[in-house]
Amino acid sequence: MYEIIQKPWPWYISGPLIALIMFLLLKQGKDFGMSNNLRTMCSIAGAGKTSSFFRFDWKSQIWNLLVVLGTIIGGFIAHFYLSDGSTPDINSKSVLDLQSLGIIENLQKYMPDRLFLFDGSLFQFLLLSIGGLLIGFGTRYAGGCSSGHAISGLSNFQLPSLIAVIGFFIGGIIMVQFIFPLIF
Repeated sequence: MYEIIQKPWPWYISGPLIALIMFLLLKQGKDFGMSNNLRTMCSIAGAGKTSSFFRFDWKSQIWNLLVVLGTIIGGFIAHFYLSDGSTPDINSKSVLDLQSLGIIENLQKYMPDRLFLFDGSLFQFLLLSIGGLLIGFGTRYAGGCSSGHAISGLSNFQLPSLIAVIGFFIGGIIMVQFIFPLIF
């Protein structure tokens, strides 16, 4: 049983589980999305005093804050207690592409250190700061984050979510194929 938890689950198990959770949330009239929690946390901190956007019943969103807390705790437990330390099983063509871009020499884990370890350089600080601001702006401008649109919005048959998800994919392709090689 322990081995089942240590390995990534295939789509035919995780997909229906996500669908079941979405069905239960929709049945209760709730929308899933991680970026909604930023508004809730700002409202709790008192941002409603300066902006009407943050004036709402944040107590009705406590359940969504528990999702964030569960995600953080679950990620910690999975990383430190449920990981078997084996190299992730990623498509060999993807590994070759990462090697050709100079991101990895050989794959040891899911996130290459070259991309995710802060080295203290001004370039990396600016890249992370500007990227974070653009993601925050884009999330607000699009009316939600990628998980909210792709999981919750598409399951509600919302056309704006379909447009946003298509935009996420186009933006990702442009980033990986054209901008990323220029930066690194």
